[in-house]
Amino acid sequence: MRTTRNTVLTRNDIDACVSMFRKEVKPDSRYASFDYCYKYFKETEPDDLARQMEKSCLMIAFYLASWGMLRGSSSLLRKSAKYYEPLVLYIAAADKTMWEVDVDSYSDENIERLTSLYNDLKKLVTGGSSHLTLVTKIMLGVFGVVPAFDNYFTATMRSAFHGRCGFRSFNSTALLCIAEFYDANHEEIDRLASESRLLCFDTGEPTSTTYTRAKIIDMYGFQKSISGRHTIVDN
Repeated sequence: MRTTRNTVLTRNDIDACVSMFRKEVKPDSRYASFDYCYKYFKETEPDDLARQMEKSCLMIAFYLASWGMLRGSSSLLRKSAKYYEPLVLYIAAADKTMWEVDVDSYSDENIERLTSLYNDLKKLVTGGSSHLTLVTKIMLGVFGVVPAFDNYFTATMRSAFHGRCGFRSFNSTALLCIAEFYDANHEEIDRLASESRLLCFDTGEPTSTTYTRAKIIDMYGFQKSISGRHTIVDN
């Protein structure tokens, strides 16, 4: 059950934070890796995803590398791009309506679908072990359906909800809180989503494909936590 609008969650710095983040999204910057990955998987036909398996695997691998998922103690650091072949086949078989899910449609049914998606991806990529940041980054970069639960985003959300949700697990409580945050700020988030357009890999110019609301909330949560620093840093 969705709650009524909670004005305590209303923020006046969403535009500023998202604009600061967007300044770093240039055709050759790591931030554009999201644009290329999401656009590719959203707009490429399922048969072509499998037929272009090498390109599909490289697309997801480089997106994850750009966002720090192939460093340090990550098991992915020891894998080649071919490791992602089962993941690509799973994406190719996914219901196309999954790309229509966004924070404005976190119904009970869609929350159940997102939870199933999370569990499936976790098994495919991590062997069943928990890796909240990695799996949600895949969900964001491929489907655009949820923010990435990295340290910066979750810190912003924990602060906003004052302990009501720790955002340390992917569950209905966290998703309903994100939906509640959206409800409290939907005019600004809707506007920013409609104005933010994915970059084209070939030209470097904005395309007609817009960001999802989940991506706008992701950018806000990420940037909000590091707003006192001079540049955006790795997460």
